[in-house]
Amino acid sequence: MPTGPQRFSQIVTDKAHPARVYDWLLGGKDNYPVDEAVGEQLPPEARDAARQNRQFMHRAAAWLATQGIDQFLDIGTGIPTEPNLHQIVQGIVPTAKVVYADNDPIVLRHAEALLVSLPGGVTDYIEADVRQPQGIVEHAQRILDFSRPIALSLIALMHFVPDEQDAHAIVRDLVATLPPGSYLVLSHAASDLYPELAAQVTAEYAKGGIRLGFRTRAEVERFFDGLDLVPPGLVTATEWAPSDKEQEVEGSGIYVGVARTS
Repeated sequence: MPTGPQRFSQIVTDKAHPARVYDWLLGGKDNYPVDEAVGEQLPPEARDAARQNRQFMHRAAAWLATQGIDQFLDIGTGIPTEPNLHQIVQGIVPTAKVVYADNDPIVLRHAEALLVSLPGGVTDYIEADVRQPQGIVEHAQRILDFSRPIALSLIALMHFVPDEQDAHAIVRDLVATLPPGSYLVLSHAASDLYPELAAQVTAEYAKGGIRLGFRTRAEVERFFDGLDLVPPGLVTATEWAPSDKEQEVEGSGIYVGVARTS
């Protein structure tokens, strides 16, 4: 059950937004011409990356639920595309609690209608920006029990936070609020796997007014400093627990990892 309606900010339709461009890449309809204009200029591999990223989220969320994790804080939720994180984890742990956060008002308007919890579980939503982590944590503390393990999900989010906004410090501060035995789940676009594609994607997003900060493997690994990466470690999206290990793994330009707090 959701905890109640929020007051939503005005939706800006004359400027592209990462959540809506991502929705377009996934084949969704909850975007505007400005978002479509960005998406249409991206190389075809961008659609593959969006799909791979979403599939990683599904696998990681399911794995965490099988480990007994029943509390999730998902920042940078994006437009709801089924199955959503809460649908996956509550299918395994029906009483799981999930708090979603995103800074695009359209996400939260859809969330009120679509992110409906199973009986016994809880979903909640806050319109917030990861660059103000304290407010997100204070809201989450009303729903989640911060004396027990929590999974912090940052899926395809931190490459929208450039270095001058201290992305690593933001993640470090969020992780510091988590109790022992919690997990960080993170996916991040790579700058060093397919450099020419990365440069093209960055340039097209910039034309739409969206700044990107793709990072190298070493830079992404820093987000996990002080944490214990679970196998297979920091890998590409398609290498993390693929559904059929006999098949050839599809190439991916996204680094992903799941790590446990001590």
